[in-house]
This record gives sequence, structure tokens and C-alpha cells, in this order.
Amino acid sequence: MEAINTWLRDVFVTPSVLETLVWLTLVSALGLSLGKLRVGKLSLGITFVFFVGILAAHFGVRVHPEMNSFAQTIGLSLFVYALGVEVGPSFFPSLKSQGILYNMLGLLVIAIGLILVVILHLVCGISVPNLLGIMSGAVTNTPMLAAVQSTMQDILGPSGAREIADLALGCALTYPLGVVGMILAIIVLNFVDPRRSKPTEDKSASNTYITELELTNSVLFGKTILEAVRLEDKHFIISRIWRGDNLIIPSSQTVLNEGDHLLVLIHPEDLEEMEAFFGKRAESRDWNRPDIDWDAIDSQLISKRLIITNSKVNGAKLGALRLRNQYGINITRIDRAGIEILATPDLYLQLGDRLSVVGEAQEVERAAKFLGDSINTLDKPKLFSFFLGLAMGCIIGSIPLTIPGLSMPIKLGLAGGPIIIGILMGAFGARFRIATYMSNSATQLIKQLGIILYLAGLGLASGSHFFEMIIHGDGLLWIGLGFLITVLPTMIVGLISLFGYKKTHAETVGMLCGVMANSMALDYAMSINESRSSSVAYAIVYPVGMFVRIISAQIILSFFL
Repeated sequence: MEAINTWLRDVFVTPSVLETLVWLTLVSALGLSLGKLRVGKLSLGITFVFFVGILAAHFGVRVHPEMNSFAQTIGLSLFVYALGVEVGPSFFPSLKSQGILYNMLGLLVIAIGLILVVILHLVCGISVPNLLGIMSGAVTNTPMLAAVQSTMQDILGPSGAREIADLALGCALTYPLGVVGMILAIIVLNFVDPRRSKPTEDKSASNTYITELELTNSVLFGKTILEAVRLEDKHFIISRIWRGDNLIIPSSQTVLNEGDHLLVLIHPEDLEEMEAFFGKRAESRDWNRPDIDWDAIDSQLISKRLIITNSKVNGAKLGALRLRNQYGINITRIDRAGIEILATPDLYLQLGDRLSVVGEAQEVERAAKFLGDSINTLDKPKLFSFFLGLAMGCIIGSIPLTIPGLSMPIKLGLAGGPIIIGILMGAFGARFRIATYMSNSATQLIKQLGIILYLAGLGLASGSHFFEMIIHGDGLLWIGLGFLITVLPTMIVGLISLFGYKKTHAETVGMLCGVMANSMALDYAMSINESRSSSVAYAIVYPVGMFVRIISAQIILSFFL
């Protein structure tokens, strides 16, 4: 019996590597089970792992501090780096076109929130570190919390353990109302939306627009498509030409004739210029409808989506492959990480890019063999580039950066460094022939594993004082301030978007959910808006918002410590 008691103490009571690992996994498993619970359409998801860890610590679970710190560190690093690689391909394209406005509004939300933190610090006397912990919960952004904790650790060392734990308590107290407050803001914005009673068009996730133009510009008569491209600065693709009853899949040497009907892919904002360049619009149908049967339109041609899996194509310029001339196919659009990109000649291709092509069946199959088009190849993650990038991110995060006006240099830390390198690897790795593609399932597994380890360790490290803070401390005040930090910036910027920039409710709340990193509120927004615009705006703003929150929080903290 004594042997059994000793074994139970070693596994569940005495702080050690084994005991810490057991509690981390048990807390994670129970938290994930509770995360399936829903109240209406709401659920806190994996955030329950954090709260289960807090409860375990409150009821006396004590873990090995160094082992727990390592679990949090490796978990956070895996999460933010995988996140960076995931959003990297769409990060810089999202800064173009309508993404500029979305991201400017998102940055305004962040700026108002940080100004509010400074004001509350001066008015209420709460320390800036605690207010940043409150803010990380209010905006449902645990990587921001980790960045602040990392900076505090660098500055205060072991003597700041209690202050660092208080940051996590602030996040835990305000996180639930961070979700609820965002949903309330969505409801209020829907109620005041000036377009609420008007039908709105669904805007696709595409950066491309398809239009049919009749060639009436005499300057272009008799010129090849290549010559026409050189006369116009704006990017465009002519995917099909109707000449009388004949359908032509053009190449760069196809000659344009008067009266040709051209199906042209452009950026939406370039429509007027393209009309002036080619001629009048002559659309026989809405070419941007998602349910168009292209196979029926092309009849003797086929339309197919090919996936780049040939490593020799990774990092090559689209124009250098000369696919039109060699295979007689037309590439109408490219999907990269959920963002549609115009197929311009100077575009660098990456493994995992999905090319929509049109051509004769035999030629399309030849092109497929050249590009790879083997989904099984992509099931094997490129672990060399993953660990190389993660190591570079950790190294970059440890470099001290001197900023004028600060008494001491700041570091990007294990939240800022890996996410920056991850974004750069995802965006530009192909140009250096580095294969960074991972399947969506592999990426989600690494992200989920990382954030769950971090949340479980965070809860176990900070939960012993949670209820003491609520009952005897300033817990209720912190909850109220967190709700204010959630609602005030979102309402101000939401009204600016609706009334100032005439954006739809779906676009507005998608943008707000993206900058607040609030996927739970996004689910609710999409349930009340029959539009993909919410998810599009979310995807555009999310990477920039995540990056700026992580960096700006550390800068603000350094000014006030």
C-alpha cells in the first residue's frame, strides 16, 4: 500500500518533470472536452484549457516551475511561428487594394485601445503591465499576453514572478467578456447599420474581377496580346476571346481584331481604366458569379485546378515558365492560402499554389504533369525549413533593439521573433527555393498543440491567486475595464466604417473580429450575415493585427517600466 501511495505522490503531487507532464496533458484533455460545450452559438473553445489550469492550481496542484516554463515557451514558439508561416503567403497581398483600408481601420482599433490603456493607468492608478494583461483578455489575444510576459521576465527576472502571474490573471478575468462584448458590438452595429434593410451584394474573397469587353480601341487592332500588355501599366489577363462564333484561348502572340469580345481578369479598381483601354463593356452575363459552369461555356475546352507540387517550379516566375506557349493553356487565377491572386508574369510561384487553368484536355494533362498536381506529395511537411525558420525566429527575438526615448533596449521575444520570421518564410521562402508549404491539417495541428501547451502551462502557473483576486482584490474593476477596452474601440471604428466609409455590416464586423483575433465572434457574425465578406475581411486584417498587437504591447510596456 505504501508503494502505491508513493507512486501516486510521484505522479500527481510531488513537483517533477513527470508530474508536470501528467498535469499538462490532463488539463489539456479536460479543457478540450469542456471546449465543446456551447451556450447558444457561443463557445470559448480551447480557452477552457486555460480556465481548467487555473482551477487545478487553485485547488492545490503545484508543478515543476522550470518544466512548466519550458512547456509554455515551446508551445508559444510553435504556435506563433506556424501562424506566421500560415498567413505569410497572404500577408503582403492583403496590404493591397481594399486591404489597405481594412488594415488602417484595424490599426485604428489598436491605437484607440492603447490610448485607453494609458488613460486608465493615469485615472485608475492600475499599472500598465496589469492593464496590458487585462487588454490581452479583452481583445482575446493570448500571444500578446505572452509577449508582455516575456518582456517582463527579461526586465524583472525571477523577482517579478508575482507580477507576471498577475498579467495572466488579468487576461483570465476579462477573456469571457471579451467574447461577449464583441458579440454585443456586432449586434449594436447591425441595429444602427444604415443598409440594414437594403440587400447587399456578397463580395468574394478574390482580388480579381472578370469583365467582358468589346474591342473598339483602334490602337490595338492588329496588335498581339504581348504588344497590348506593353502599352498598359495595369495588370490584366485575357483568358478567352470570342471572335464571331469561335472561342479562342489566347497566347501572348494572339492578334487582336476589331469587334473581338475579350474576357479580361483585372483588379476591381482598374475597371474604368480597362474600359478606356480596350473598349465598352459587353457583358452577356455576370462573370463573377460563383456558380458559373465554365465547362459548359468552353464546350471543347476544360477548366481544371492544378496544384503546384513539383519542387523545381517552387520559386519560379510564372512568366518564365511560358505555360501558354508550351501547353496552350490559360491561367485565369491563383489561389494561395485562401487568397486569390492575379496571375501576373512576375509572380513567384510556391508549392501549394492552386492554379485555375483552361485549355484542351490533353494539354491540361501535360501541364499537370509538369506542375506536379499530386496532393499526396504535399501531405509530407517540410520539417527542415520549419525548424530552420523557428530557430531563426528565436534568435531574432533575442536581439536587443535600441529605440530612442527608451531607457533600455527591447526584444521581440519568443512571440515577436518567430512570427516575423514565419511571415517572411511563408511569403518569400519560395524565392530562395525554400519549401515552406505545409498541409492545412499539419499547420492546424502544430498551432493547436502549441497554443494548448501554452494555455495549460499558463493556467497552472497563475491560477493559485485567481479567486483571491476576484474576492479580495480588484477583480471586478478589472473585468469592467476589460469590457470597456473591448467595446469602446470596436464601436468607434465600427461606426466610422459603416457611416464614414460606407462599408457593409459584414465587412465591418469581419474586420473588427480580425483585429480582435476573435474567431468565436466571427462565427456569430457569419451566422447573421449571408455573405463571405466577414471571413474575407477577417483574413485580411488578422495577420497585421496580430503582429502589431504583439510588437506595440512590448513597446508601450518598455516606456512605462
